[in-house]
Amino acid sequence: MKVLYLIIAASFLMLCGCKNDGNLSRVTSPDGKIVASLYLDSCGSPLIKVIVDEKDYMTINHIGLTTHNNTNLSTGFRHISTSPIQTQQQTQQLLWGENKQVKVHQHSQRIKLQTQHSVQMDLELTVSNDGVAFRYCYDNIDSTLLTGESTTYHFATNGTCWSIPANFESYEFAYRQQPLSQTPDANTPFTFVTADSLWGSIHEAALCNMPEMTLVQDSLDSLSFHTWLCPDNTGTGTAAHYGPKQYTAWRSITIGRKAVDLINSTFNLTLNTHRSALNSLPDDQLSFARPIKYIGVWWGMHLGINSWTPDHRHGATTKSALRYIDFAAANNIDAVLFEGWNLGWEQWGGTQVFDFIQPAPDFDVERIISYAKDKGVQLIMHHETGGNIPHYEAEMERAFQWCQDHDIHYVKTGYAGGFPNRHLHHSQYGVNHYSKVVECAKRHHIALVVHEPIKPTGLRYSHPNLMSAEGARGMEWNAWSDGNTPAHETILPFTRLLAGPMDYTPGIFDITYQHIQHNPDCRQWNMKDARQCRVHTTLAKQVALWVVLYSPVVMAADLIENYQIEQPDGTWATHPMFQFFRDYNPDCDWSQALQGHPGEYVVIARRAGNTYYLGAITNERARSLSVPLNFLSDGTTYEAIIYGDAANTDYLTAPTNYKIAKLHVSKRDTLSLHLATSGGAAVIIRPQDAASHTPLRK
Repeated sequence: MKVLYLIIAASFLMLCGCKNDGNLSRVTSPDGKIVASLYLDSCGSPLIKVIVDEKDYMTINHIGLTTHNNTNLSTGFRHISTSPIQTQQQTQQLLWGENKQVKVHQHSQRIKLQTQHSVQMDLELTVSNDGVAFRYCYDNIDSTLLTGESTTYHFATNGTCWSIPANFESYEFAYRQQPLSQTPDANTPFTFVTADSLWGSIHEAALCNMPEMTLVQDSLDSLSFHTWLCPDNTGTGTAAHYGPKQYTAWRSITIGRKAVDLINSTFNLTLNTHRSALNSLPDDQLSFARPIKYIGVWWGMHLGINSWTPDHRHGATTKSALRYIDFAAANNIDAVLFEGWNLGWEQWGGTQVFDFIQPAPDFDVERIISYAKDKGVQLIMHHETGGNIPHYEAEMERAFQWCQDHDIHYVKTGYAGGFPNRHLHHSQYGVNHYSKVVECAKRHHIALVVHEPIKPTGLRYSHPNLMSAEGARGMEWNAWSDGNTPAHETILPFTRLLAGPMDYTPGIFDITYQHIQHNPDCRQWNMKDARQCRVHTTLAKQVALWVVLYSPVVMAADLIENYQIEQPDGTWATHPMFQFFRDYNPDCDWSQALQGHPGEYVVIARRAGNTYYLGAITNERARSLSVPLNFLSDGTTYEAIIYGDAANTDYLTAPTNYKIAKLHVSKRDTLSLHLATSGGAAVIIRPQDAASHTPLRK
């Protein structure tokens, strides 16, 4: 039997007064501005010192895991070997993403360590121009039970951070802006700016067969944060079962000199270049996973005017399905989502047992499938599990096969409810379940949109059928709570969206619920303060969110009647602001965050083909922005259509006032945008005849 006899406990490690004992590795970024050096302290514990622009940035110490019986796998090591530095420089072509072409340029080195009892640690260190990452695995040990990870992040200076609390069941919390030194715990991505004005975000990449990582502040050092792993369901302090040779997820720190550098970085994504533990289909068999726009029977349920259950308020009926399909076909929308279409909702509240094939009595699924096919509209089926993982795992092969047989290629999954047997959503059990679903869906040519997910860690890089996820406080919070603050959406691109695409479900046009507030079925109008029941933005900001909050599977979430305006003659016409969504192409080739600061504002541009889309949003403060258009092509004149706030727009008093303007622009111009309080602007920029160019007034 192999042995594992390390006797120094984690608590003693904090008291031993260890000092650095030799530089075992020094890896620099290709531009030489970031240096990561690996040492062993005198207790034999690995630590990484990160220097950015010749300034101390962070020290990562006590790298390693702890196991049962207080065995510590972060100390007692000696150096065995260090490999030559490897350079990876290539351009990866993606099927979809913020950028179809992703440049990878990084240096890496592998360091082998060993204890006196022959336990080996292989530590891999990678440095790029925008980040530092490491991962490790052990060899010459038996499979063992992990109790945690001792890796600690110590900041060289204080700073400001944006985070949600560490929680192993949900990510749906309001973001906190506070000093690093006053942050008790956090989930990742954990975004911060130091006193030296260096930006960063701690996260993990390629999370497979391990529980998620969170951070908890050291009780004796307010600038140190320990890694805290989600525990299993035994109540014994165990976090996971660790195999005889298994890499941890990458522990990554994305680094930038400006806040938008974090958004523009692809570092965390490209750490997923290996195929992980999941099998893979060749790219030519993944064409089913393509970006789409969709509408759906969803928002009405959150407002309370419809229900998931087949009763008099049922949302997913044959009649409503055909109406939504007609609207999609008439408005250049690819697909329609139906929540509550299947049997099982009538049992909500206990241990959920859904049927993922049998429809509700008032949902003629075969007729609807045929009708959608004739109209050229795809269906997105909904698989709510209610957290009943054993049941879903037993049924998903059959359910996905049914979808494939009916030429359905998109499924939205949900996990609203506790997992059985006290398993937590973000545990090793949960992580492995989500991986099983991705793989099963891929075999059946199904693309996924996951709600109540494990946070994205870049697996979409090698598994592009994992297209979007929720994993944050989304639009539905505006339907049945005080709602999301005006700053909320300005924080998300710098935090949650650093992890990957988000299904935020924007596009609410009835901002103050004027069309439903007298409906007796609308739950929130029975609340004590119905004035809080609204979306805390302007209409233009809702349009801009389609660009700002990236998802390749993007929803116009409102009731479809709110995308139409009644004419004097009694007919209905498309709302002028909805034209942006009709024209929007989510299959972008290039993206760049141009300006912004978390909690204040952000401006993001994307390009699909030769058309550009620009989105700008602000917090509760109105602001005027000047946006240079130097990202446009040389020698081309464009028409810019601006869907923005009017001069008298105010999110509290006049949120639905808007203005649509057209200009001719070129690469030489600067766009001036006025954003109202909690307002925004969405811009379509299309090539035009150069002779029609009229310069903007500066």
